[in-house]
Amino acid sequence: METQQEKEILRGGQFIVKETKCEDVFTPEDFNEEQKMMRDSVKEFNDREIIPHKDRFEAKDYALTEEVMRKAGDMGFLSVSVPEAYGGMGMSFVSTMIVCEYISSGTGSFSTAFGAHTGIGTMPITLYGTEEQKQKYVPKLASGEWFGAYALTEPGAGSDANSGKTTATLSEDGKSYKINGQKMWISNAGFCNLFIVFARIENDKNITGFIVEQDPSNGITLGEEENKLGIHASSTRQVFFSDTVVPVENMLAGRGEGFKIAMNALNIGRIKLAAACLDSQRRITTTAVEYANERKQFNTRISDFGAIKMKLAEMATSTYAGESASYRAAKNIEDRIAMRQAAGNSHQEAELKGVEEYAIECSILKVAVSEDLQNCADEGIQIFGGMGFSKDTPMEAAWRDARIARIYEGTNEINRMLSVGMLVKKAMKGHVDLLGPAQAVADELLGIPSFETPDYSELFAEEKEMIAKLKKVFLMVAGAAVQKFGPELEGHQQLLLAASDILIEIYMAESTILRAEKNAKRFGEKEQEIQIAMAKLYLYNAVSIVEKNGKESIISFAEGDEQRMLLMGLRRYVKYTNYPDIVDLRNTIAEKVKADNMYNL
Repeated sequence: METQQEKEILRGGQFIVKETKCEDVFTPEDFNEEQKMMRDSVKEFNDREIIPHKDRFEAKDYALTEEVMRKAGDMGFLSVSVPEAYGGMGMSFVSTMIVCEYISSGTGSFSTAFGAHTGIGTMPITLYGTEEQKQKYVPKLASGEWFGAYALTEPGAGSDANSGKTTATLSEDGKSYKINGQKMWISNAGFCNLFIVFARIENDKNITGFIVEQDPSNGITLGEEENKLGIHASSTRQVFFSDTVVPVENMLAGRGEGFKIAMNALNIGRIKLAAACLDSQRRITTTAVEYANERKQFNTRISDFGAIKMKLAEMATSTYAGESASYRAAKNIEDRIAMRQAAGNSHQEAELKGVEEYAIECSILKVAVSEDLQNCADEGIQIFGGMGFSKDTPMEAAWRDARIARIYEGTNEINRMLSVGMLVKKAMKGHVDLLGPAQAVADELLGIPSFETPDYSELFAEEKEMIAKLKKVFLMVAGAAVQKFGPELEGHQQLLLAASDILIEIYMAESTILRAEKNAKRFGEKEQEIQIAMAKLYLYNAVSIVEKNGKESIISFAEGDEQRMLLMGLRRYVKYTNYPDIVDLRNTIAEKVKADNMYNL
């Protein structure tokens, strides 16, 4: 039975049907002193150990990646999410996000190695391992004495992770399994000490997870390092298992539970990946404005040109939005974990269920922030012009490194479809009431709209009304699609992708507005002028995306009177009473970034 505290914490996906007060969201301005100290410590490490050596990382210096990983272990950064009982710091979920964010922006090579080790290399053992497994392996992984890797993907099993062909065969004496198969794209393979390996036992429906120590004499061979577009010094190899003997006690969780492990590890990986993109966006924006302030054309700094100011403003705005949404979700997860622990759940159960609750938000963030990072890097190259295309400037490497973020932890296409699919499943289980609000929107479409002029004198009054209307667009489109296709909706991927883009923009825009509103209330509107401008600009862009995807969906699945009614509703719900001056908003934001000569918002 839910306690009052549980009811006060918005459940995963409920943001689409419930209003959130700005006081109820966590923002980066809410970091406590310990979190600020950790952030500064990680930034100092990044500035000292990673950024000065970018040339070596780009030159595929895999040994350097391993060396810096050991130094990160010495600093305790590999252990932030590991419970104290197993040699870790046992820090809160928000704190682990901060470490992941600020350690990841020096180079994608180190970011990938760090994420693969601390997330999918260590997390499955801390969350699914037996007490004996945790005592044996986790302290070594937490300290950096050992490194972990995650062996899931196969040549024929990428997005369809459960279709892997690697086999695990029980020995006659029942004491061990023999693993045979091939894995590919395995991060950290070249220097790891253990793999989390997924294999199928007999004809089981689902794969099973195993902890496999790296021992070349035990039938484990590695392919050559992959030549990749980016993340050059991230060790990425194929791994071959030939009669590799694994003790039965190294099975992770139960037989056939590997797919569940894989999916839940990816949920955590997705929100951590969003965090890993944030400081990279800041650094790209800073590097771009530094160049734009120095570079002169036609006797004018290029940062004074409207075309460049537009780019700088949009880069800064997407960064601010990513921060806002990522830490909003992270604190929701942290609160849910704490609530479950208070109710008597173990650390394992609490963290698994806490993250699983917000799997929709994790997928949203993975998509939104990875794509914003790519766009940011692309605009960074454009601001540098021809120099941006040169390896002598940092933008070229930033763009290449950013590209992988849209692929791993589940492609963005998979995550888009997952976000909507999971929301529909939550509705079917009664965890999110979509049916009631969707019906209310359908009824509203048949009614006569109000022609009263609302009072928009309060800050963000119209913007919050716009968010409420965008939610109605989602409920209108998704409700009509579910009604038409029912369980077959999963087969209509293009509709799911469009619905997902609407869902994503609502969450990102709402998070941005709530953060700016909360800070305007406590620091003053004048102090938050730029943040308010960014929130308004992000919402305006979001409305355009929602309108495009809503229209595309409606004209694709509805016809006749239904189509006309839905399109009429869409026009009503995406219309501002007072449109913002977009050029003025962009100029306001850009002038602040130019004056600071950095992203400092």
